[in-house]
Formats: sequence, C-alpha cells, structure tokens
Amino acid sequence: MLKTKTQNFKSLSHRNLSQVELIFNSNDDLNTLLGENSKNIDKLNEIIDVEITFFGNKLLIVGKKHNVELAEDLINRVYDILLLNKKNVQSIDFSIFESEYKMLKNKNSVDTSSKVLNSIDTWKKTIYPKSDGQNKYIQAVNEYDVIFGLGPAGTGKSYLAVAKAVQFLKKGHIDKIILSRPAVEAGENLGFLPGDMKDKVDPYLRPIYDALYEMMPFEIVEKKIQEGIIEIAPVAFMRGRTFKNSFIIIDEAQNTSSIQMKMILTRLGNGSKMIINGDLTQIDIKYINDSGLSTAKKKLSNLKTIKFVNLNKKDVVRHKIVSEIISAYEK
Repeated sequence: MLKTKTQNFKSLSHRNLSQVELIFNSNDDLNTLLGENSKNIDKLNEIIDVEITFFGNKLLIVGKKHNVELAEDLINRVYDILLLNKKNVQSIDFSIFESEYKMLKNKNSVDTSSKVLNSIDTWKKTIYPKSDGQNKYIQAVNEYDVIFGLGPAGTGKSYLAVAKAVQFLKKGHIDKIILSRPAVEAGENLGFLPGDMKDKVDPYLRPIYDALYEMMPFEIVEKKIQEGIIEIAPVAFMRGRTFKNSFIIIDEAQNTSSIQMKMILTRLGNGSKMIINGDLTQIDIKYINDSGLSTAKKKLSNLKTIKFVNLNKKDVVRHKIVSEIISAYEK
C-alpha cells in the first residue's frame, strides 16, 4: 500500500487534528477491506474515534494524531492479511479488525515480515500468527520436533497445530497426521460408547475436525481419513506403536496421566514432529497431581531439544470477552 500524508493542515490545526491519506492497489482491494455496505469503516470510526472517508482507491483518515496513527496501523495490518489471502477472501469480516486492534492495544501484535515468514499455506487458506505468542509458537514448530504449547482456551494452540500439520502434508514433508487426545469428559468410558473407534472418539476431537474442514476440502479430509493418512485415535490406543514420518498432535494433554505422557513421547519415530497442547488450569482428571503435562513440564523443560511455548490471555483471538473471563478466573 502506498501511503501519502497531507503536509498542510491549516484547516485542521486549530482543532489539533491530523490527517492521513492511504492509496490502495485497486478499488476492489479497498471495497473488500471496507466490508459489506462499508460497515467496517463505520465501526472503525466508532471504536478508534476518527473520521474515515473513502473515494475510488483512496482512504482518508482524520482525527487526533494518536488515533489516526492507530487507525492507519490497523488498516495496514488488515490489508496485509487480505493480500496474504486474496484468492480466498471475498470480504473482510470486522472480527479481523477487532482481533488486530486488541493485539495492537496490548502491544502484542506481529509485524508484516513475521506474518509472511511464519504464514501457513493450506488447501483452502493462508493462516498467519495474530499475536507475539502465536508467532513464537509457529517458529517453535518450524525449528523443533517436540513442542509443548501451554496456555488457556482461545489462544489458537490446536488451530495452529492442525494448520502446520496440513501444511506439512500438502508439501509432502510427512506421510501421516495423527490426532489424539485423552477422552475423560463426563466420566465416560470409550468401551461403553456406541459405534466403532472413530464414532467413539469423534466427539472429543470435534474442534480439530472443525479446523481440518476449514483448511481442507471436505472430500479430501474424508478420503485421507479412509486411507489412514489422517488418523484419529484416543491416547490409550497409541501404546506399542511407533510413528514415522508423521505429524502427531496431542490435544488437551493436561488430562493425560504421567504414564500416558511418557508413553506418548516415546512413540516418536524418525522424520516425525509432535505437538502437545494443554492448559494446566483446566485439569479434569481425578488425580490432578498426576497430570502428564504438568510432570512433563517439570522433567523436560530444561532439555534443549524440546521447546515449551507459553501463551496467555494476551494471545486469545476469540471474542474479546474471553480474555476478560480468563482474567476474572485468574483473580
């Protein structure tokens, strides 16, 4: 984007106002950014307290200097996201502005170069880090074979893990994706649930399925599951196996036992990568002190070949109220 700042503010100076003009590559780019019926601009005017007008491929921002600079930075960042996903984006939803705005306010945003460097290409979309914590998480996945992602709900741990797995599969870096998590919710025993193994485990892995379908066409996901290229299994059924040339994701790992965690970690074979995600504030197993994730953190955090990445409420990319809920519970 080419940016042109107006040099003479005589008509604005008495009101202590500043003005910036942004010029986009095309009218279509600007229309996509504006959203349906230009509703994104109306909302930006409200939350940042500026006056944004547009004509052709130009956008004019008027307001107090600090607010104008914030609006300019925010629009530039969202425009970078649009350019990363231009083939797949028809319009920009305001939730993207909200997410980037929150990261800017928390001084937890990611610069453009890092977004491009750590962007993740999947079948359906390009995914990028939205916070500094997410950026470090993706870098760790790029550099290490065993990665622990620790943090509260909504920080993108599972979503980004699935994205990297899909990217690796698309590029041919791996032969198989293994998705697993302990099934402990509601005290149910897998043996008493109806259906085959996939039917038993599916409810526990619904968030991972949702992520897969968001990144891959439905028919490709179903075909690769049938072919065993994408495999879904509970943690208990990993015993005795070795995974070679695979991308293994263990979700909700705080609900594994110490014995299960050791068993999981020793499944790693040559050419494989393993991501273990969990939230140590959400342990659901009966014996909390036996959490495999907690034990692993104590025993393995000093190993240079394993990376622990801690995410926090500043990295939450869900609805803004989620961060407030996490803060309330922390208090």
